[in-house]
Amino acid sequence: MTDMEAFRNAVTAWATTGGPGGSVHELAARLPVRTAVLVEGPSDVAAVNALAENRGRNLAAEGVCVLSIGGAMSVAHYARLLGSPGLGLRLTGLCDEAERAYYARGFERAGAEQQSIFVCAADLEDELIRVLGVTRVEELVRAEGDLRALKTFLRQPAQRGRAPQQQFRRFLGTKKGRKIHYGRVLAGALDPGRVPAPLDDLLASL
Repeated sequence: MTDMEAFRNAVTAWATTGGPGGSVHELAARLPVRTAVLVEGPSDVAAVNALAENRGRNLAAEGVCVLSIGGAMSVAHYARLLGSPGLGLRLTGLCDEAERAYYARGFERAGAEQQSIFVCAADLEDELIRVLGVTRVEELVRAEGDLRALKTFLRQPAQRGRAPQQQFRRFLGTKKGRKIHYGRVLAGALDPGRVPAPLDDLLASL
């Protein structure tokens, strides 16, 4: 386990149990951590880190912690612990359009800048699929050995009449761990000149 993983785990434990945050403060000072990127789930963490790696960046070494907060309704709690009321880290975040209001309120209460919130129209998977295109996404699914599972999924009656982009988006959520895996795969396959704006702008801000 890396130091940043230890910090991420300590923050999650601190936020979910409400216990003392001594180990979090100690790790933050030792690393040191300067920025926390609050994202809704682990697939977002995987995508952000994959794109950063493709650009030759090591976010952990830069003092940036990309943290899954387990849903947008938790953002105010995490922002309070990690922002100016708590650790004093710079806060930024990536969220879906439907959850923008949660992030805006949470950041405002923590004294964080609203410009530091980057918003996906539907969700990050939708952004990635739209930029890559369904043909390229199917190629990646084939390369990952999941084409048979995809074909079985597409034969389900519920998928008839849905646009291909919607079908792929639904497919990524049909098996535990698949969204995380493909968050990394899809982000890693992006052309450097064609990156979803929310993800590109987030990385540029760090």
